[in-house]
Amino acid sequence: MTQAQVLKAFKDTGALLEGHFELRSKLHSNRYFQCANVLRYPRVAEKLCREVTRMAVKSGKLGKRIDGVISPAVGGILVGHEVARELNVKCIFAEKVQGEGVDASGKPNTVLAMRRFSIKKGERYIVAEDVVTKGGRVQETIDLVKAAGGKVAGVILLVDRSAGKVKFPRIPMFSLMQITPETWTKDECPMCKAGSKPVHPGS
Repeated sequence: MTQAQVLKAFKDTGALLEGHFELRSKLHSNRYFQCANVLRYPRVAEKLCREVTRMAVKSGKLGKRIDGVISPAVGGILVGHEVARELNVKCIFAEKVQGEGVDASGKPNTVLAMRRFSIKKGERYIVAEDVVTKGGRVQETIDLVKAAGGKVAGVILLVDRSAGKVKFPRIPMFSLMQITPETWTKDECPMCKAGSKPVHPGS
């Protein structure tokens, strides 16, 4: 698939929206990416995940043996399933559980934990996720694999929203597309200055 075809798939399924948005960070943007929308369509999701998985395999950086694919819940689960299908291996996921303290909005902090599955010592996993912005959940997943005695062969994403800034030391990362939306504070936002009012997309 070309980048134009990938972008069209995101736009056609409502995953990439253009307009005037207020993000969770309170910053304003002219673009919003909601990966769950493209994953609503199994055939499209299959095609996109197959493309990025084959890209990763073709690179030769994953090694010869992959035992499974692991994803952070919930956004990465469908991506992980499709990546595992392409590699013909099992897929598992880590789940959110309540951690200590609260976040900036006063909600309880959550952390990832292995609740339904276990990882055997020496197993090699791909970490699969839909979108990475800061990479926190992917890093938590990597840490879970390592804590169980497993190894992470690579990270596979649909979208890298970090402009290539997110890296996982000594672990190759592959994304189908890099998207870096422009953001502004409310006072700096050119759309607000033009009289437009932002909408609040779902997280």
